[in-house]
Amino acid sequence: AEAYSRAAELFNEEYAYFSSFSTEWLEHSKRYVEDMTVRFRLGSSSTVVEVAANDGYLLQYVKEKSIGCYGIEPTASTANAARQKGIEIVQDFLSTSLAQQLRSQGKTADLVVANNVLAHVPDINDFSNACRLLMKPNGVFTCEFPHLMNLISQHQFDTIYHEHYSYLSATSVARLGKMHGLNLFRVEQLKIHGGSNRYWLKKLDLDINTESSVEKIIHLENQSGLFNPQEWDQFSSKVSKILADFLEWLRDDQVSERRIFGYGAAAKASTLLNSTEIAPNLVKAIADLSLEKQRRFMPPHGIRIISPEELFLEKPTDVIIFPWNKKCAFCWYCHSFIYVYFVYNFKCIRRYLKYN
Repeated sequence: AEAYSRAAELFNEEYAYFSSFSTEWLEHSKRYVEDMTVRFRLGSSSTVVEVAANDGYLLQYVKEKSIGCYGIEPTASTANAARQKGIEIVQDFLSTSLAQQLRSQGKTADLVVANNVLAHVPDINDFSNACRLLMKPNGVFTCEFPHLMNLISQHQFDTIYHEHYSYLSATSVARLGKMHGLNLFRVEQLKIHGGSNRYWLKKLDLDINTESSVEKIIHLENQSGLFNPQEWDQFSSKVSKILADFLEWLRDDQVSERRIFGYGAAAKASTLLNSTEIAPNLVKAIADLSLEKQRRFMPPHGIRIISPEELFLEKPTDVIIFPWNKKCAFCWYCHSFIYVYFVYNFKCIRRYLKYN
């Protein structure tokens, strides 16, 4: 109960992350629905349940196909946005208790979807058990999120932030599944979000072949040194060096009259900025497409969040792209000569761009 109370503080009625503001994520989700519809022959008699349905970014495509669906979403702001799209939402945190209640109402599913949520749940065992309870006897559970191996190998330290309770590998997903009566039978490696995995699970009592992709990714994790403490020590040292280089760039006195701004008021930005001892007003403002974030402020120095249109009225000399995994979204707004500083895989790249 204490863990869920803490989660309720994070995912409250003012939660400002709306998935539909990312066109890349929408396209990814639409492809997923197309694939699942064909693969599992989903139709009007089928049911799809998405856990952490957010603003209906994915279920809108399920609904378009006249496939039965509903979402489970605890945050009022995003739940209301989903309802405005005509999507049924159970506004609560998924737990074993809630899953049993839904099961008793006949609301089990052919497909249970949980994208970028497993790392966010305070009780991962209770959550996994709840997902199994939501599945029909022959149902499928898919979940996807950034791969822990990429976090280490590509120095993605900014994916470590306050909303995450755990960071998962394929090895841990396989073990977690077995603990709760689920068999990991397929793993897809995706490019989305800087390198994610999609995990496919079915109930253990089903006669289903485990694909070679599972053994392959688990072998790769072991070979990579992911479970070697020395790799983690080296990761810490490399992150410290990256932060020092970034801070040196921010403090570059050789460039006169610099006006440094940011793009993307994401959690990644918060982690990066709070990990460096930046002086107040060094980053003038951060632009973000989300209306929910504009007119608010970013830590650690209350950096104001503005619209992309306002960004260019400010005439920046340098723009830091904080959500490096979505860097292309910025290009829509470039219309003058500026320096764009990509923190991409934390190899700092400074580019001089002009977009018409």
